[in-house]
Amino acid sequence: MITTETTTNTTSNDTQVNEETAGGDDMIKEMFEAGVHYGQVRARRHPSAKPYIFGTKNKVEIFDLEKVSDKCRQAEEYLQQLGSSNKTVLWVGGKMEARAAIKKAAEAINMPYVNGRWIGGTLTNFGQIRSRVERLEGLEQQMEKGEFSRYTKKERLLIEREIEDLRERFDGLRSLNELPSAMVVVDLEQENNAVQEARQLNIPIISFSSSNCDMTKADHPIPGNDASPKAVNLVLSRLGRSYQKGVKAAKL
Repeated sequence: MITTETTTNTTSNDTQVNEETAGGDDMIKEMFEAGVHYGQVRARRHPSAKPYIFGTKNKVEIFDLEKVSDKCRQAEEYLQQLGSSNKTVLWVGGKMEARAAIKKAAEAINMPYVNGRWIGGTLTNFGQIRSRVERLEGLEQQMEKGEFSRYTKKERLLIEREIEDLRERFDGLRSLNELPSAMVVVDLEQENNAVQEARQLNIPIISFSSSNCDMTKADHPIPGNDASPKAVNLVLSRLGRSYQKGVKAAKL
C-alpha cells in the first residue's frame, strides 16, 4: 500500500514504489507507463491535491497511482451509469495536449465536445449557442443543394467564411441538443469558464487535472499528468469505453 507521506528524496524511491505497485495492477501499470504519475512542482500545488501526492522527485511531485486508479474507477463507474441511461456527456479540453484525445473519445461514443476555445454561454446561454449550430447546419444544407449559385462571387465568399468560422467554434457541439447530464474536463484550471458554467447549472464534472488545480471543483476528480498527450489519451479512452460499456449493457 502506497502511503501519502511526502518524501523529498531525489533518488528513485518514489518511482520504485510505483513500479512495484504497477506490477500487480494493470491499470496502474498502464498509468505508470503513460506518465500519469507526474504532477507539477510543489510550489504550484493546490491544497486540494495534497491527499493524492505520494512524494517528490527532482522537485516534481509524484501522484500516488493507487489513489489515482481508485478515482479513475469511480469515474468509470459513474460514466457507465450515464451510458446505461443514454445520457449526454459533454467533453471539454482546449489545451494542445488534450485536443486530439477529447475529439477521439467523444466521437467514439457520439458525444458533443469542445476541443478549442470555450465560448462563453455554451451552457448558461444554451439557446443562443444552439441557434448558431442550427445556422451552421442550415448553411451547409444550402451549400449541398447548390443554392449558393444565385449569390454573387463576393456573397458566396462571405458565406463560406461564415461557415468556416462556425465550424471552428461549434462543430463539436452539433449533437448537443440539450444541456448535458455531465461534463468531462481536462485541466480544471485551464477550463475554468466551462467549469463555472457547469457548477452554476449543477452539472456534474468528471475531471483529469494536475496538482495545480482545485480538485474540489469536480464531482469525480482524477488527479494526473494533464500535460502529457499520452496520459490524457489513456484516461479519456478508459472513460469513453466505460460509457460505451453502459450503453451496450442497457441493450441486453
